[in-house]
Formats: sequence, C-alpha cells, structure tokens
Amino acid sequence: MQTLMAICAGIALAAACGFRVFVPLLVAAIAVRLGFLQPTAHMVWLGSTPAIVILGVATVAEIAAYYFPWIDNALDTIASPIAVIAGTLVAATAFGDIPPVFKWALALIAGGGAAALVQGTTVATRVLSSATTGGLANPVVSTLEAAGATVLAVLAILLPVFALVLVVLLVYLLFRALRRLRSQRPAPSVVPT
Repeated sequence: MQTLMAICAGIALAAACGFRVFVPLLVAAIAVRLGFLQPTAHMVWLGSTPAIVILGVATVAEIAAYYFPWIDNALDTIASPIAVIAGTLVAATAFGDIPPVFKWALALIAGGGAAALVQGTTVATRVLSSATTGGLANPVVSTLEAAGATVLAVLAILLPVFALVLVVLLVYLLFRALRRLRSQRPAPSVVPT
C-alpha cells in the first residue's frame, strides 16, 4: 500500500511540473526535509538546505517571469522539455525504494508523461489566451497555473490518491475545454483561384 501511495504521489508531483517546473520540486524538497517523503539515499540531496534555497529562488524567478507578456510564451518553449525532466526526477524521488529499473521506467513513462501532458495543455491554453486577448489574459492564466502547481504538489504529498484523481480530472477538463474553444473558432476561408 505504501508503494501505491508513493506512485500516486510521484505521478501527481510530476503532473504539477507541467504547470510550473520548480514549484513541485520545491514542495518535494521541503517534504523530504520534513520527513513526508522518503527518497532513496541517492535522492536525499533534494532535502538539503542548498537545494531548498536554489529551488526557492528558481521558483520565485519562474513565477515572476510568467507575468511578462510574450516572455511567458517564450518560456513555454524551454519549459516543455524541462518539465518532462523535472517530472521524471520528482516522480523518481517520490517513488522511494523500489527496484531502480522499475522506478526509472515508471518515472520516465508515467512521471515524464504526466508532466508533458499537463505542460502541453498549458502551452495550448497560453497560445489561445495570447491569440484571443493579445496577451492581456495571460497573467490570469499564469496565476491559475502557479496556484494549480502549488495546490497539486501539496495534495500529492498529503493526499496522493486524491491528487492523482484530480490530475486525471484536470487533464480531461483541460482537453475538453480546449477542444470546445477550437471548435468555436471560425474555419479559415478558402479563396478560389
């Protein structure tokens, strides 16, 4: 049962990396420091003071950068691959002491996949927001993403099964909303030649 909880926590933390890369890593680092997460000996460094300080500074910088119009879209370009890496790392940390071959395969597939899925929907949301509002609504989107990353990461530590169910529900709702918005856009007109 403990392994199942650790897997749920890892996947939910990884999904939170899709909203913001550093927020879930910071939450995981604090959880390791406080004893809520029990990583393997190779991942204990995450709870160290230098790691927490560096992740704290990176978190503040990342959140602040997303409030500048058009920089947020540029950040999405580099954040997408980094989110997959961060999701894989944080999932492996949360998985704890399971055999390494299973841990890293599951971390890459489920953790990296969850991060990529959420990151993809947030990128699409930001592009749609930029296209329809000229970037004026992007700070609202950024605030919701930062809040989502924080709440989901904390829930992943405290209520891992609930957090995983929430991830599945959020991804479903995001895909559904994006599909609805895309279907409402007028189709490009074809000019006869």
